[in-house]
Amino acid sequence: MNIMLFHSVYGLRPAVQEAAARLRAAGHQVYVPDLYEGRTVESVEEGREIKDEIGTDELLKRAILAAAPHSEAGLVYAGFSLGGSIAQNLALGDSKARGLLLFHGTSDMAENTSVDELPVQLHVADPDPFEPADWLNAWYLQMRRAGADVEVYRYQGAGHLYTDPQLPDYDEAAAERTWQTALGFLDSLAEA
Repeated sequence: MNIMLFHSVYGLRPAVQEAAARLRAAGHQVYVPDLYEGRTVESVEEGREIKDEIGTDELLKRAILAAAPHSEAGLVYAGFSLGGSIAQNLALGDSKARGLLLFHGTSDMAENTSVDELPVQLHVADPDPFEPADWLNAWYLQMRRAGADVEVYRYQGAGHLYTDPQLPDYDEAAAERTWQTALGFLDSLAEA
């Protein structure tokens, strides 16, 4: 599969490159754009400052420009937290998208959004202060109404970015379960 993987609000940290390496080792072609142009941070607050400085529209523009050369072949869009939000926006707007793999994050969507059985898999902490249960329930229903085929995996006791070994949120057991499930999802897309 061709995968476009977007980083979190922390920027293009080593954990994102490690995730891309894991996906490549499983036989996938992975593109990892740097939407912050080389900047990384150590806290969510610093990351939000950069995100706000760049602006949502500019981040989406950068993501679209990164994906455009590869989208003709059909991409699986993936991302971590903020990157998941960006991946969701791109996947829902790309009629050739093969799938959507979300780690720790989702996004609002327009009411008239329609996709043709787009396979979607979300991995999220339970509870997650950035993805509360009420929000996730509403998001799931919206995605289903839009035509997406959605799977949600919740990991009790894990922190928000529990797949990043360099962050305090890291939960090794939850991260490994997430990766096993995500790799199975990607294998199923390759077979489809």
